[in-house]
Amino acid sequence: MATGSRSYPNLYKDSVSLMTVSARVTSIPGIEAASVVMASATNVDNLAHAGLGTFEVRPNDLIVAVSGSQEACDEALAAADTLLSASPTDSGEPTSAAPITSIQTAVATDPALNLALISVPGDYAAAEAMKALRLGLDVMVFSDNVTPEAELALKDYAQARDLMVMGPDCGTAIVNGIPLGFANVVRRGPIGVVGASGTGTQEVTVRIHQNGSGVSHALGTGGHDLAEAIGGISMLHGLAALDADPATTVIVLVSKPPSPTVATKVLAAAQDSLKPVVVIFLGADPDSVTRDGVYGAASLAQAADMAVELAGGRQPTASGIAISAEMSRTLSDLAGAMAPSQRFVRGIFSGGTFCYEAQLIHHTHGVTAQSNTPVAGNTTVADLRTSQGNAILDMGDDEFTRGKPHPMIDPSQKDARIRAEIADPATAVVLFDVVLGYGSAADPTAELVSIIDTARADGSTIAFIGYVCGTELDPQDHAKAVAGLKSAGVLVASSNAEAALWSATLVTARGGHR
Repeated sequence: MATGSRSYPNLYKDSVSLMTVSARVTSIPGIEAASVVMASATNVDNLAHAGLGTFEVRPNDLIVAVSGSQEACDEALAAADTLLSASPTDSGEPTSAAPITSIQTAVATDPALNLALISVPGDYAAAEAMKALRLGLDVMVFSDNVTPEAELALKDYAQARDLMVMGPDCGTAIVNGIPLGFANVVRRGPIGVVGASGTGTQEVTVRIHQNGSGVSHALGTGGHDLAEAIGGISMLHGLAALDADPATTVIVLVSKPPSPTVATKVLAAAQDSLKPVVVIFLGADPDSVTRDGVYGAASLAQAADMAVELAGGRQPTASGIAISAEMSRTLSDLAGAMAPSQRFVRGIFSGGTFCYEAQLIHHTHGVTAQSNTPVAGNTTVADLRTSQGNAILDMGDDEFTRGKPHPMIDPSQKDARIRAEIADPATAVVLFDVVLGYGSAADPTAELVSIIDTARADGSTIAFIGYVCGTELDPQDHAKAVAGLKSAGVLVASSNAEAALWSATLVTARGGHR
């Protein structure tokens, strides 16, 4: 296997642009691995760790590194060069006489600016975010790998000046109807969301849209905001901002389990809100969250449903997910057709919150699993490369994305893992998500449908269960994605929780819970 690389002095591209180029390069036949990154110390170390070479470069440089056949490497480097040198599409809008080279220059050019999106290597993100805060801007920090100490310093500074820091590692937001990062296109409406989880926020906003309502704003906080060390500063700010927003009549708070003291603080603020607040703290008993004006939800989908009911002037029913008689028969038929060895679920997710919720639902039904991001009661996967027993994996976590594009941008690594799980005679269920929207692959199901069709043609009796997070307004074709999966025999659920329930039911019938 050959390797190849090219460096570009003083060429900056933001994280999403880099991941998009990396995905295009990775798709070239014969390429085994590809990485397109800024030359921060962390990224240079990651390239060396991945066997893609060592580099003597400066942090402002950009690196392209690939491995595969020699012919493929040459083609990939040429393609990357073309993509990186392409000029932005001419929008027809007037441009400034001088290029904008700093946040300060941008604000001086247009004093009306009030939000900065920071998407640089984590080593530099905190410094750029602080520059924006000092100029009076709210900040969305898309970058990850920011230390807790730096995050707290940013949020303390912002809090004292009535500003908000969304992030670090804030991948999803909708501000004034504009999707930022990985976000779906939903209609505007009366429901505001504050989310400490990206794909969790995506499902809530998508389901609100599908239920006929709309979203005023969806404000991200970053995944560490509700930790003890940070104290929920951004969630509390977002809650207060939506409480004061005349366009918002109902508020939804979304998070994995906060620290107990932070949860108490957030719930007290929610109870003081002038508006009804729906809270989904994944894994928390809804009754422990519920209080006057605060409604606890058991799943992401239920949180959205309750918010839509409240926005329509109705009391939420808090009905949980259930399996229809028709689906019960379908699952029973699938279980009955399997070989004796087929007992286990293999969950392959691109969304970390979807992976987390799927584990919780399986665990509630007596199905324990290994994971690279285990919930309480599950265990850490022994070998990332090979599943044993029940395994529910987050393919978007750092272990899988180091030096590679996120599976929402490039699903090839996720698709390859599904192919491997199909080949395992112990697999009863392949459970997966497909996430549409800005930032995601243009056609995220094309290869997946081909893999499943091939498995069916070879006589596979595996049950394929999936959830497609998206709307008809997204850049991808939501209806086509769902129809393609169904045509391949996939059971497509209306929510991540429903898909997980179907899977847990089938695995229990196969004895995989013992």
